[in-house]
Amino acid sequence: MTTFKTMFLASALIVSAGSLAMAQSASTVGAGSSTTGAASGGTGGSAAAGGTSASTLGLGATSGGSSALGTGGSAAGGTRDTSSSKLHGNANNMNGMSKARAQDKGTWSDSKTHTKIHKGEVSSRTKSMAHEPGSKPVKSTTGINTGKQ
Repeated sequence: MTTFKTMFLASALIVSAGSLAMAQSASTVGAGSSTTGAASGGTGGSAAAGGTSASTLGLGATSGGSSALGTGGSAAGGTRDTSSSKLHGNANNMNGMSKARAQDKGTWSDSKTHTKIHKGEVSSRTKSMAHEPGSKPVKSTTGINTGKQ
């Protein structure tokens, strides 16, 4: 449970910091833990450029025969903002994907998270990117894998 609290607080800071950025920025964070028969973890990230921002987050946990997975994202500040999240699977094999993108002409912010639970293992990967015209895009990627139990 401590892992979830730490990850939630870190993700909240990323989302807040990303939306306050004046230049382009991208950051990601991840955490995971496992013990015999149980695993939990996830990743999240945020990107900001100009007045645009995009954030995604994915968390998963499994213990015994039960599993839970949550994912989500948001985009704001652009003239073309999109976000989508999808979940599918069963107790032994779950997948969640979230994408968020905010775009205003050549300025954009983008974040993608893919989280899965398979055979007692939780893995998650987040990639965040931001771009302003005249500059190179900034990128940040984080991935975790709790390993097999």
